[in-house]
Amino acid sequence: MPEPVTPPQRSESIGSRDVAGWPTRLGRWVVHVVGTFAVAIAARLPERWRPAADRTIAWSAANLAFILFAGVSLSLALALVDVSHEVYEAVVGHDGVAALDQPALDLALHWRSPGLDQAVTLFTDLGGGVGMPILATLVVVTLAVLQRAWTPVVIMVVAAAGSLLMTVVGKDLIGRARPPLAFAVPPYESTPSFPSGHTLNATVLTTVAVYLILLGTTAAWQRVVTVSVGAVFVVLMGLSRVFLGHHWLTDVIAGWAIGLAWALAVITAHRLLVTLRRAARRTS
Repeated sequence: MPEPVTPPQRSESIGSRDVAGWPTRLGRWVVHVVGTFAVAIAARLPERWRPAADRTIAWSAANLAFILFAGVSLSLALALVDVSHEVYEAVVGHDGVAALDQPALDLALHWRSPGLDQAVTLFTDLGGGVGMPILATLVVVTLAVLQRAWTPVVIMVVAAAGSLLMTVVGKDLIGRARPPLAFAVPPYESTPSFPSGHTLNATVLTTVAVYLILLGTTAAWQRVVTVSVGAVFVVLMGLSRVFLGHHWLTDVIAGWAIGLAWALAVITAHRLLVTLRRAARRTS
């Protein structure tokens, strides 16, 4: 599949970097393989299943490429959860509680105070089942209105669905116990500990939100501030779970790793969508 040569439209670049540009051989290979496979499937679809605005095979293939890549990536991310489980079992079998976990909890106990405990609790609630969806929704709705497009909403919904699935599967698969309640700050939580759902979901939704915001920025300082705020938020969210005694440090590390992997997969799927849509525009 040839590399698109048409200039990027609005919200298709981050600064001077075109998201449809694939400078590495691996990237171009992914575009070629996924694009070719998507075109082959789109050619067999009934015409009524293609987008009403443009019923070409190339345009349908762009949407299929997003779905296919996201689906395959989600399967790989779920496999990563299972690998994390195997690593955890190996660590537990050798040391009991992982070597990093108890020292991290001891340090948290040392730094606690009533005022700090309350402040951290308020902050960690932002990454919970209510706070994080509200923040993500505010971002994507604002971007969708400004761009007059549903793309930010679709990307965030896909990212959130995969994140939730990995959290549920990971907890059910591993069933790791949380730190003892005697060392936790209320309100207490009873679900399994591994991976940290707050950390995983915050990592996914924040990373994708940062990416979507970057697509609409024009100044370098805006990009620096956006990335910095997003990174600090994700790091502090994970550390807050350890500080409050709701998770072991290894639960948080797994949440960061799995969440980042899935977020980058969703971002790559969007870049494929942009690349193939641009190719469709050139050929229409």
